[in-house]
Amino acid sequence: MAGIPSALGVALLGRPARAADQRLVVVTSFPEELTTRYESEFEKLHPGVHVQFVWKQSRDALAMLSETDQGGADVYWAPALGNFPILRDRGAFQKVSVDRAALPGRLGGQLLSDPKGLFEAYDVAGYGIVVDPAALARDGLKPPESWSDLAAPAYAGRIVMPIPAKVGFSPALYDIVLQSEGWERGWALLAEIAGGAELLGSGAGPTATVKEGRAALGLTIDFFAFGALANGEKISFVYPQKTAFLPAHIAVTAGTRRLEAAKAFVDFMLSTKGQKLMMEADSSRHPARPDAYADKPAAVVDPFALPPGTFYPYDSEIGRRRPGVVSVLFDFAITERHAETQRLWRAIHTAEARLASAPDAAGSAAVAKARKLSGFTPISEAQAKDPAFLDRFSKRKLEDDDLAARWRAEISSARAEALSLVASAEQRL
Repeated sequence: MAGIPSALGVALLGRPARAADQRLVVVTSFPEELTTRYESEFEKLHPGVHVQFVWKQSRDALAMLSETDQGGADVYWAPALGNFPILRDRGAFQKVSVDRAALPGRLGGQLLSDPKGLFEAYDVAGYGIVVDPAALARDGLKPPESWSDLAAPAYAGRIVMPIPAKVGFSPALYDIVLQSEGWERGWALLAEIAGGAELLGSGAGPTATVKEGRAALGLTIDFFAFGALANGEKISFVYPQKTAFLPAHIAVTAGTRRLEAAKAFVDFMLSTKGQKLMMEADSSRHPARPDAYADKPAAVVDPFALPPGTFYPYDSEIGRRRPGVVSVLFDFAITERHAETQRLWRAIHTAEARLASAPDAAGSAAVAKARKLSGFTPISEAQAKDPAFLDRFSKRKLEDDDLAARWRAEISSARAEALSLVASAEQRL
């Protein structure tokens, strides 16, 4: 390869290469404070190699690595769950051998690495709930233990949750709920939680809102919370029952002309020393290698030591195709009609509380039907598992205006009927 194509000029991280260096090009979206740490330590072990990081967001990295020459890249290292299987299927990677005794490639029943060895898990990030324990204690409440606990009326007004169309990690967070609870039950649960929550458009927002005392509970990804904990914030983090830890990956490109250096870099990243580096300097990331947790910082949780009931065997092959459909449906059913969602679920909870003290069979039946309608989704579970259907939402929007209008109308009709049913139940009490 005569030189680095112009695509690499977009964002080069690290010091300029010395004339005598062999340059190793690593495409990544990890932050510079992490990449600099790895550059320094790897080059101490391999002084004849200079690591040149190229910063690319997920979509740009996918385009670059799909080119004939792969943009001159040697290694791809990123938290881009969907990119790695796509690139694998396009023949963009070559096999890397690892010791499965040290790197199991799975967590509980969930597969983390490619079964064919074409990409490996570098780290894992867990999804759950950031908590202000003092705020809950003041109101005599305990932290939730499951996703469904968040729907309890006692937590209403104390929760913040991200909008998936605006926050990159949140489609995966909500898909964990949808997979573990079932598609229809999962949407009903998300709608009920949103009925008592504030919606946020920033990834750091849930943790910031909780640590600032403006909410007691926030749905988020763990490293935001653990980063705040490492800085002394008085918060905690709950991994609810049936959550998942999703991996970042690393792979050697098929077109590398620096194969030995590329393999050496991947080996270092997956070594005990390399894995421990991600836990230094308050990064609070979780290694994919169990033995790296020996002498870990107090702020880092060892997911391999968590109780088995913590995990749901998340299907990443389906999950990687769902961000678009999750974002679209969340917008249609929740974001666009959030005030209505809040009003509806307040009415349902009020009616259920009154029915508990004054039972009425007809009223209970009406409220039960209203509850079902309130979580209505126009997409079936079969469609939500169909790759061809899901791939229609790859741009995280629905380009069929007629279908969008129909889905909005179906959701609106279901909500209107639910409100009518609750009103009729209230009249009986």
